[in-house]
Amino acid sequence: MSTVEDDEQDLTRKQRREQAREQRKAIEEAEAAGAQRRKRLIQLGSVIAVVIVVIAVILIATSGGGKKEGVEKTASTSHGTPKVVTEVSSLIGGIPQNGNTIGSPKAPVTMQYFGDLECPICRDFTEGALKPLIEKYVRPGKLKIEYRNLETATREPETFRTQQIAALAAGKQNKAWDYIELFYHQQGQEDTGYVTEKYLQELAKQVPGMDLTTWSADRNNGEFTNTITTDAQAANNSGFTGTPSFLIGKTGQQMQKLEYSSLKDPSSFESAINALLK
Repeated sequence: MSTVEDDEQDLTRKQRREQAREQRKAIEEAEAAGAQRRKRLIQLGSVIAVVIVVIAVILIATSGGGKKEGVEKTASTSHGTPKVVTEVSSLIGGIPQNGNTIGSPKAPVTMQYFGDLECPICRDFTEGALKPLIEKYVRPGKLKIEYRNLETATREPETFRTQQIAALAAGKQNKAWDYIELFYHQQGQEDTGYVTEKYLQELAKQVPGMDLTTWSADRNNGEFTNTITTDAQAANNSGFTGTPSFLIGKTGQQMQKLEYSSLKDPSSFESAINALLK
């Protein structure tokens, strides 16, 4: 006969087996879940690795393209007129230029534009709000724009001086804005040192009708260094620390800071101009 003690021992053994079974089940489930997580992590890791590789390829391609942009486009001048030259010529061709100024000398409103030729934000202005402003106000003789020099994006002061003087020297032939716009349209990748003597020379070759011998000689004119210094002082007096920055006013009268809301949408510029035209 079984005793109560034996029954209790059997029950205890059964309970232990059940507990062991439950523990094994829990362990197996945990291991299965862990394996599934590891599988997902491996899959995710593979996806991330692929994404990283793709991003790296894109960045390399973009960097390479950006760095070459200022050289490859200019280098094409010996084989034909690049599209950007046509675009710039179409935008400003036929508009009077005088030194660093574009627009009729009799324009009732003047806007001073402080820029750095390597500044990518200035390029946003060139590709955005500037075009409609030139078409709507500069070409009809309502506005003239003076380009002023302010070092912000260019790392090396000597490089800044050299590139800005290259544009100012083109102004001796009344082609400064051709050079400026070609530069902005063909900026290289920032901080890559793309502004070399070859780059500046190739830009000059793109300017329609530019006398390269005269331009090269004019780059040695000491007055341009003084111009850059004067522009920096004017920017400092106006509290400008970044580019592009703008002053605007009736021609011959005191200039005021122009506060813009967008460099791509010309609305804030148009409001300021229209207020002065009234």
